[in-house]
Formats: sequence, C-alpha cells, structure tokens
Amino acid sequence: MRILLVEDDLTLSNQVRLALEEADYVVDLAENGRDAQYLGETEPFDAAILDLGLPLVDGITVLKSWRAQGICLPVLILTARDTWHEKVAGIDAGADDYLGKPFHMEELLARVRALIRRASGNASSVLICGAVRLDTRSGRVSVDGEPAVLTSHEFKVLSYLMHHQGEIVSRTTLTEHIYAQDFDRDSNTIEVFVGRLRKKIPSELIETVRGLGYRMRGPT
Repeated sequence: MRILLVEDDLTLSNQVRLALEEADYVVDLAENGRDAQYLGETEPFDAAILDLGLPLVDGITVLKSWRAQGICLPVLILTARDTWHEKVAGIDAGADDYLGKPFHMEELLARVRALIRRASGNASSVLICGAVRLDTRSGRVSVDGEPAVLTSHEFKVLSYLMHHQGEIVSRTTLTEHIYAQDFDRDSNTIEVFVGRLRKKIPSELIETVRGLGYRMRGPT
C-alpha cells in the first residue's frame, strides 16, 4: 500500500516515513503544498497524510483542490493539537480523519490502517481469504493457522490483493502501489512475486485473468 506523506518538518517527516516503511508501506514525500497537489493529481495512492501548515500552498487548499477534481484518496490531516478550527476546516474540506500534534506513532499507524481498510470496504483489521489470514496490525500472515514467511514485496502484493478481493488488479496497478515514484519500476517483477506467493499460500486463491491482471478469490 502506497502513502503520500506531506510534511515540511524534516525531522517529523523522516520519523513518520521510517515508521510507515517499517510497517511495509511505500512512501512518497512532499515538503510543500505545490508538490503535494501535483503528486495527488498524478500518482495513485492508498492514503495521504497531510499537514495543514505547508509552504507555497496550504494543506486546506491542496485538499479542496483534490476533492474538486474528484480525487477520493483517504486523507488524514495533521493539526496543532489545540487548534480546533483547523480540524473543523479540514473535515469540511474533505478530510477523512485528523490527528493532533504531537502524536504517538502507533496512533498514526492505526488511523492509516483504518482509513485504508474503510476505503476498501473491510470492517476488520484482519483480512481473510480462504485459508489465508493477514493481520494488518502486526503484518503477520498465516495459512490454516500456520505462519507464512513472506518477503516485504510479497507481503505488499498480497496485502493489496487482499484489500481488493474480488477485483481484477492489473500488473501496472500493483507496480504503482508497491513502489514509490522514484523507484525503477518493472511490472514484470509482479509475475515473480505472484509466482512466489502461490508457493506459500493456496495457489488457487490468486486467479490470473488473462490480459487483465490478477484477482484474489476464495476457494469455490
């Protein structure tokens, strides 16, 4: 899952980025509102973490611009803890949630998980497909109750497919959601990751839809 992190405080930005990456998210950074607005308009993200006090273009303006263009990615805004009017303005502009500074990193991660889960129509933090269980809180995967050992990229592919069960997901879409913008992307590697996953989980759960991509499905 791919996150857009918009924060001009470099120390905080690095702390949040590291925490997200340790939780197996792909992170793109923007240090000002102009870059954030452009990235949100041109790149596919699963969620955005948006500070409101940004250089060049403020966060509220960025958010309003996204929503005016029909960009529906889930947005968590960061506000000063005692600035209640910023929270109201952010929610009115189209934010899905807010978090006051300073904050605990565990809470930020929990809120991001919840945003992504709700956006994909999943009510529980544990995703289940047939014999496979993926706990989004711990990042653990099990098959028939036994732990499955996955590489970081295998986990990212499986997580995206399980968040979008029943949907056809193209190789291009998977590539865009497991690599950051500045990474040398190669959609051919998706076939490799899917092939490895099929050796670690019941192979029939990942269906190849010829010419279109992959679909995660339960056993029929």
